[in-house]
This record gives sequence, structure tokens and C-alpha cells, in this order.
Amino acid sequence: MSKAAKIAYRPVGLLSSVVGGVLAGQLFKLVWRKATPGHQQDAPQALATDYSIKQIFVAAAIQGAIFSVIKTAIDRGGARAFQRWTGEWPGD
Repeated sequence: MSKAAKIAYRPVGLLSSVVGGVLAGQLFKLVWRKATPGHQQDAPQALATDYSIKQIFVAAAIQGAIFSVIKTAIDRGGARAFQRWTGEWPGD
């Protein structure tokens, strides 16, 4: 990939990361509310004393999986769009 293409892709990559993080956060909140008894609004944080360690680890695992899948899908879509626009794949 040319140096100009690398520079041109930086804003695309940054924007896709931000959008992916926001979407993943919203999706996790929705999944957490549906998956928990009583539809708790917020997932437990690492330092929360109201939850067991198992609940905290389960929440973290679900959140990590959702974030990873969403980020990967958006990054891949952004790379494909960049390739269509420029003819160069940004990862090479």
C-alpha cells in the first residue's frame, strides 16, 4: 500500500473504531438488560461489591465478545469500502 493510501485510511480507521465502540456499547446494554433477571439497567463493574465475581466475569466476557465481533465487522467493512474507493487494501 502506498504511503498516501495509508495516510488517507487513518481517518477511516479512526472513525470506524469510534462507531464500532458506540454500537458495541449499545448492543451490550441491550443484551445485558434482556439476559439478566429483573432486566438490570447496568452491567456490573469490576469493583462493584453488589455482584459476585462470577457475575462480573460473565458480564465482561459477554461485553468483550460483542465488542470484538462488532469492531471486526466494522473494521472489515471500512477496509472493503476503502479498497473500492482507492483500489488498495489498507491492511497490506
